[in-house]
Amino acid sequence: QVQLVESGGGLVQAGGSLRLSCAASGRTFSSSAMGWFRQAPGKEREFVAAITWSGSRIYYSGSVKGRFTISSDNAKNMVYLQMNVLRPEDTAVYHCAAAREGVTMPTTRYGYNNWGQGTQVTVSS
Repeated sequence: QVQLVESGGGLVQAGGSLRLSCAASGRTFSSSAMGWFRQAPGKEREFVAAITWSGSRIYYSGSVKGRFTISSDNAKNMVYLQMNVLRPEDTAVYHCAAAREGVTMPTTRYGYNNWGQGTQVTVSS
């Protein structure tokens, strides 16, 4: 099991920035990649970005590419999501996730089996 705790959410105006953090503990070595997902009320959980622990591979969804940056600190077991130029449509609960053992860079929720509780991000217009 991998335990994940997100932090850094909040209320921000459109065009602003937030940085989310995800602290991982437990069997972190069992996951080769970490991801960020978001879920808005009444919508499916949506992939945002993923990164390998080494940082050598990164993937973004089209809706955030160029605005969001994912990064990892292997030594501290931390994953970050820097979000810039935020839009009202970015409003959601953001979840950190650890990939299933043996799965490389999954971009759907089915590739992840450990999830954090989430942190709320609200962007006002």
